[in-house]
Amino acid sequence: MEKAAVQGDGLVIPLIDFSKFLDGDEDEKLATAKAILHGFQTAGFIYLKNIPITHQTRAHVFDTSAKYFRLPIETKLAHAWTTPEANRGYSAPGREKVTQLTDVSEVDKIRNAVPDIKESLEIGREGEPGHPNRWPAEEADGELHGFKTVMMDFFDQCKALHVEVMRAIAVGMGLDPMFFDTFVDVGDNTLRLLHYPAVDKKVFQVNPGQVRAGEHSDYGSITLLFQDSRGGLQIKSPNGKFVDARPIEDTCVVNAGDLLARWSNDTIKSTIHRVVEPPHAEADGDVHPARYSIAYFCNPNFTSHIEALPGTYATETEKKYEGINSGEYLVQRLTATYECG
Repeated sequence: MEKAAVQGDGLVIPLIDFSKFLDGDEDEKLATAKAILHGFQTAGFIYLKNIPITHQTRAHVFDTSAKYFRLPIETKLAHAWTTPEANRGYSAPGREKVTQLTDVSEVDKIRNAVPDIKESLEIGREGEPGHPNRWPAEEADGELHGFKTVMMDFFDQCKALHVEVMRAIAVGMGLDPMFFDTFVDVGDNTLRLLHYPAVDKKVFQVNPGQVRAGEHSDYGSITLLFQDSRGGLQIKSPNGKFVDARPIEDTCVVNAGDLLARWSNDTIKSTIHRVVEPPHAEADGDVHPARYSIAYFCNPNFTSHIEALPGTYATETEKKYEGINSGEYLVQRLTATYECG
């Protein structure tokens, strides 16, 4: 039986050894695939350990990310996020407001009232026509030398992990293991580097509604999340309470997104989550230290047509959603998320 990574208020998020799916015998592969599917069906979240991305690789990417965010704000704004269609570039604190709302004017209201305390850099696949990545300059002897190579190598490793997790879902559902391969082979995904700046604890005391990232679900198929040790991620339980998703060293938190929930005819959950004030008082006096995380947002290929998966309905009338184009759906969601002015 899998150990629980998170448990509370009716929420159970399993900790799963992914090497048993990748390298185990047929019984271990099947049992691991079923555990992964069950986690997505019941919690919408799982933790994976023993993934094929090394501790050293992750540490190097975090270190390189921190160097980027130390750049002057004027330098970072030179690679600013531009459009939902591109979804690449730097987003300054206050520009993005993650929420479940889809009306742009309503999102603007809460963005102005309680902005998210974070900044990010979005990196997409290289070579997409008309949508180049917004890379910082790399000086031969500068801190960011090799930045692009580090990030694109990590992008590719995460892309490969996405394929394997989707294969596990397919096996768990009784589909051909390669069922999803042609839906995810292009790599229309987004690597997001995240920095939550150090913040005075009084900010949260004065405004109880203040968060580092507002409550939301993700948009695509799955998200791979790598956390530092600070904490603050919370998952909404079936009973409506937010439960701390504590960082566990050398794990990857994986959650299902809205498109996968739709694809599965809602047999898989896309669960609300947020980032708040760290759950434990630190020894740093009146200030919460900076928090870093890295999210890899996985999507079906933008040209893919998504409709209810085999086995999730008995008759056509049991399909909860009409078919939809993956790329068009994601642009709609991103348009509401960002201030595009």
